[in-house]
Amino acid sequence: MIRYAFWNNKGGTGKTSLAFQTICAYARERRSERILVVDLCPQANLSELFLGGLVLSGSKALMARQGASPRATIGGYFQERLSSPFSAQAFDYSDFTTTPRNSNRHIPRNITLVCGDALLELQSNSMYTLASTQIAGVNTWIAIMDWLRDFLKQANDDFDVVFMDLNPSFSIYTQVALANTDRLIVPTMADDSSRRAIQNAISLVYGLKLPSPIYSQHNFESRMTGAGRTLPKIHLVIQNRITQYMGNASAYKAVLDSIRSDIEKLMKHNPGIFTFSDIGNGIIDTRDFQTTGVVAFARGCPFTALSAGYVQVLNRRVRVNQEQLDRCRDEITEIVQRL
Repeated sequence: MIRYAFWNNKGGTGKTSLAFQTICAYARERRSERILVVDLCPQANLSELFLGGLVLSGSKALMARQGASPRATIGGYFQERLSSPFSAQAFDYSDFTTTPRNSNRHIPRNITLVCGDALLELQSNSMYTLASTQIAGVNTWIAIMDWLRDFLKQANDDFDVVFMDLNPSFSIYTQVALANTDRLIVPTMADDSSRRAIQNAISLVYGLKLPSPIYSQHNFESRMTGAGRTLPKIHLVIQNRITQYMGNASAYKAVLDSIRSDIEKLMKHNPGIFTFSDIGNGIIDTRDFQTTGVVAFARGCPFTALSAGYVQVLNRRVRVNQEQLDRCRDEITEIVQRL
């Protein structure tokens, strides 16, 4: 069961929108595969999209899952673990899953969702405290990281691939997800803050270029490798929202070239943190989805299920251009082919 995570510790890179469209296109193309989606962002925007978006009351469907007993979200599962943080008690992973197709007919049938939950923010303080507890013979930090590992282990025989959408942070619940990720998909944008964000993300996960040796003993990388665990590998960097009309020949080109140069240097000195050896296989450009993306987001609709022409978005009729829709589909298809 391969485990992918969409993550950048900078917000606004289009991570959730890319995750939604990529997962749906992947599921449609590989209908025989069973796909588990875990929303580990407390904003739960990905869950709302899968459950219907704005038009089909995705937020209402999400609230219903949060009101289930047990709470059918990742927060509900973590809540169960808080009572037995260092040993997995009996649980049934399916108690915390949702079939989005039941709420949103646009979603492929082979997708199962673990909904996101704002409860994660409340739980994070308890999780930090537990992970810092000193107990003889127990690696409490790893025990907390293994909450998700236990969940995925139980679900392993029922799914072929896992996709996770992570919060743009390095909170402990984000670390839990990263500790259980095989391949990282990192969306970025053509600006200097995105370049710095990639550098910061690599420092946080792999312990590279830390500002002081004092951080080397207790960072994510040292704790993972010290426990004999493997780190996720960067599988794809998506340079997202490249301006449609200006393209790579614009003023953004210098920033894009800098990001590419940074990654090439990392590949030379730290090849083990990447799944690719040819940078051309690891970087992909996508342009802004514009009106088509706005409509798809509002309707909780993958590009593959969206039709060109006028569509109703609440009280407005919005026109989806066929050429733009085809381009959006092609952009996502190229990402899926890299997975």
